[in-house]
Amino acid sequence: MKLFLSGDVMTGRGIDQILPHPGDPALHEDYVRSARDYVAIAEKASGAIPEKVSWRYVWGDALAEIERRDPDARIINLETAITARGTPEPKGINYRMHPGNTGCITAAGIDCCVLANNHLGDWGLQGMIDTLATLKAVGVAAAGAGRDSALAAQPAILDTSGGRILVFGFGAPSSGVPRSWAALPDRPGVNLLPDFDDAAFRRISEDIHAWRRPGDAVVASIHWGPNWGYDIPDEHRRFAHALIDEAGVDIVHGHSSHHPMAIEVHAGRPVLYGCGDLINDYEGIGGHEAFRPNLTLAWFVDYDRAARRLRGLEMVPFRLRKFRLERLRGEGARWLADTLDRQCRRFGHRVGLTGAETLALIL
Repeated sequence: MKLFLSGDVMTGRGIDQILPHPGDPALHEDYVRSARDYVAIAEKASGAIPEKVSWRYVWGDALAEIERRDPDARIINLETAITARGTPEPKGINYRMHPGNTGCITAAGIDCCVLANNHLGDWGLQGMIDTLATLKAVGVAAAGAGRDSALAAQPAILDTSGGRILVFGFGAPSSGVPRSWAALPDRPGVNLLPDFDDAAFRRISEDIHAWRRPGDAVVASIHWGPNWGYDIPDEHRRFAHALIDEAGVDIVHGHSSHHPMAIEVHAGRPVLYGCGDLINDYEGIGGHEAFRPNLTLAWFVDYDRAARRLRGLEMVPFRLRKFRLERLRGEGARWLADTLDRQCRRFGHRVGLTGAETLALIL
């Protein structure tokens, strides 16, 4: 089984403005009041950005890299509401992409959008409902959110030639998901993971065992932790291990950090603690240069379903420039490899740069 996984894909705000159907640019931030300002900030840093771009534009060189590897499934954490309606939540930052721009998701052949994150509800319940409806209309599965708590807890079921893949999505308050966004029996919302305690684990484990059939592969996609920093809380590690050891999860797909974090292989199965952003509109915004957030990774997992063990993990590096992914080589690729190598050593793993200038976990 081969998977393409990504961290945060943020197609709202500035990126929405350069797509064929830009939504209302009005924002409710202290920093800026118009999504057009994010376009201007990026242009000041990198030069003119085209507008009314094709659906493939933001993916840039990533499309060829994905298509070359021909994964069985393509899974992203979509961190924006897809809506032209709703009321902005009073949280300072509100992401939304116009429904007419959903072609930028289907252009990359995305099979599943994980929605259990801290931006799905940026435009209220209406925004959540519109997001779910829009993805369903274009044939993209959603995980981690639903019209009620039962639906939010259900996995996205991806049928592949090698068998089913179940994607369960969870959002933790530590990543900024408001507890008030939790789906209820009579209200839409996210599949909230309120704590990493025994009660939360039992609920998740019961859900996984209820849905899993013989031969299914299970991905637990978790939005957890802060945006910046390489520390991995002990509770995250214990929870990930329990998901593998007791709930039978095959791959832990973590996200929320705006930069890649360490990888661990536990009982032969991968734990990606933070995949980092893949696409965002942060270009030209300073403040976290030490993390080099304009350098991003696409993650390709090669997994033996029968043996239930990782066969390989390749990470393809990119630079975000003019709201587009450009294949990264040279010093930037080496910096990413060296950084991940340092972070992975705590778990006894190493990351190296291949001859093709991609990153690889050394097994």
